[in-house]
Amino acid sequence: MAHPFLVKDIAFQAGLSTATVDRVLNGRPGVRQQTEARVKAAIRELEKQQSGLEIQGQRRTIDVVMEAPERFTDTVREAFETEAPTFMPTTFRCRFHFAETMRPQDIAQLLDRIRLRGTDGVVLKAPDMPEVAGAVARLEQAGIPVITLVTDLPNSARTAYAGADNRAAGETAAYLIGERFAERSATVLVTISSSRFRGEEEREIGFRRVLREHYPAIRIVEISEGHGKDTETGALAAKALAAHADINAAYSIGGGNRAVLAAFERVGRDCTLFIAHDLDQDNLALLRERRIHFVLHHDLRSDARMAFRAILAGRSGNGQKPAGARLSAVEVITPYNVPVA
Repeated sequence: MAHPFLVKDIAFQAGLSTATVDRVLNGRPGVRQQTEARVKAAIRELEKQQSGLEIQGQRRTIDVVMEAPERFTDTVREAFETEAPTFMPTTFRCRFHFAETMRPQDIAQLLDRIRLRGTDGVVLKAPDMPEVAGAVARLEQAGIPVITLVTDLPNSARTAYAGADNRAAGETAAYLIGERFAERSATVLVTISSSRFRGEEEREIGFRRVLREHYPAIRIVEISEGHGKDTETGALAAKALAAHADINAAYSIGGGNRAVLAAFERVGRDCTLFIAHDLDQDNLALLRERRIHFVLHHDLRSDARMAFRAILAGRSGNGQKPAGARLSAVEVITPYNVPVA
């Protein structure tokens, strides 16, 4: 596999060990197809970065670290790669470190490696756990700004948060469901990928508050820890549907929507109203097929711009959002108002 890059650079970009990358590059046996694909993707990413560095101007390297399903990280990658050229003559080199699930200690170790290797900033989507907050503090102490993305770490030393008002998003979902079922009973299946994420917790808090205050007849059945994966989330949804014959709606905070819909279909039950988050490729297709009814969307490209600006500004010194920072607007998307890319 021809390439002009050091093995250690490919390994860092791919999130693999140098020994694993060496096996892939030299065609040795015992390598999974998925691992080989990660190495090839890392080389393509390095090639794009190298091409961008040929442009004269200020150069900045940032590391985007995320625990999230692949369908979402693909959307985030596209947003950052699309927005980076708009900051010319400053050239942003983005190194992506994505995994569908990561232990807090593994995230902390990755952040420490990034700190020791050197970077101009870190964009982070991670659970609100002490190990992660500690690693964020060490980055900030080293003068490296950390921008939390989509889900915040408000009690950490992070420089800024880029994302939507998650509590308002949950309140919006409650309003849509409450108005739909104002004259009839409903039990809503609420799916959360993991209780460790502050952003998902904020959505749930907002959702429950509005239902409690304005639509008290609507019940909630919650499932959690499916991590947005289809297999795990589908199993949890199936168990909930079997235990609660009155579930007739869904508010998906954590993803795995195809699996949730399949669980409804297997028990022969209609999902009268399905509300999801994020306009990724899965949700876009489900929306156009009329299998989900509303998508609560915020512009990830706006979040990427916010992150780039915050990194350029450097840390603010007091842990607050840089001047001019604002939360992304939450939009209610139907099949008739899908944003044009």
